[in-house]
Amino acid sequence: MMKSIALAAAVAVTATAGAADTYFEQGRTLDSGDVLELGLITAEGAGVVEIYDFHTGEQGRLLGTERLSAGANTNVRINTGLPVNRDVIAVVNIDGQIAAQKAFDVN
Repeated sequence: MMKSIALAAAVAVTATAGAADTYFEQGRTLDSGDVLELGLITAEGAGVVEIYDFHTGEQGRLLGTERLSAGANTNVRINTGLPVNRDVIAVVNIDGQIAAQKAFDVN
């Protein structure tokens, strides 16, 4: 039992440390359109950024995705295939875990 608790604590610390190294540089506002420009995203490891509808304040339907490499990903753009004019949330997933997320106002 003690080994399980120690292992769980070690995993939690590792996940927290990785999350601190994954972040968005973009401010809180995006221009509306069918391509959302997220700017610079720094990722602890290779993964994906997903954009979801967020106009109700809850994560809604998936609007688009873009692959990320480890390190700095400049000029990240997500083509949604349709004009987006409502608030969205961007979620970075690395190895199946949420490493960072950020809500954006779309103008």
